[in-house]
Amino acid sequence: MSPETKLSLRRRIVREIVSWLWVAAAFLFIHGTLMQARVIPSGSMERTLLVGDHLLVSRFGYDAEVPFTGWHRRLWREPHRQQVVVFRAPLPGAPDFIKRVIGLPGDTVEIRHGVVWVNGKALAEPYEKTLDRLENFRPLKVPPASYFVLGDNRENSYDSRYWGFVPRSAIVGTPLAIYMSIDAPEQAWQPGQIQERLYAYLNALLHPHLVRWSRLFVTF
Repeated sequence: MSPETKLSLRRRIVREIVSWLWVAAAFLFIHGTLMQARVIPSGSMERTLLVGDHLLVSRFGYDAEVPFTGWHRRLWREPHRQQVVVFRAPLPGAPDFIKRVIGLPGDTVEIRHGVVWVNGKALAEPYEKTLDRLENFRPLKVPPASYFVLGDNRENSYDSRYWGFVPRSAIVGTPLAIYMSIDAPEQAWQPGQIQERLYAYLNALLHPHLVRWSRLFVTF
């Protein structure tokens, strides 16, 4: 092999390595600061979100992280009332939660006979799914840099009524759109259930009626 050929080969190898490095850097940037994918594993957000809904989550302005390191930095955007947000779970080792912001910093939140009141006014909630209207929750004032969140399916939601407020630093982002929705048992979407999840995807491929086509590309 001539010196010119060796030099050309080395240049092509360098260009290939640089190209892949740029791809990796772009992936890490997008995954860490712009967008992530999530799947809904439980019915706590019905009617808004169903088990098996696959979401694109916008992180832009809310949170930045170095992927796979656990390092996070809060950014400039702040959630608004009744916005659906994704946040790091209050339980160690649990996957991210997704709920609806009800109380902002400084708000007083209470529940009277199943109706949510914020700062002395009843909150209109057309998205809520509730059968029992007898629930009461004593008035609580939301502390600074914190949020009170609830699931839309109030009878099947583990939320601020049980474990308290969400610190602003824990909020990751907000859903943009549903890109896939598959009718499968909750077990398929739990963390670590790789075999069950693959079976759900394969089953949907073989039985297209299991795909909730009308939910694809629904935006928030």
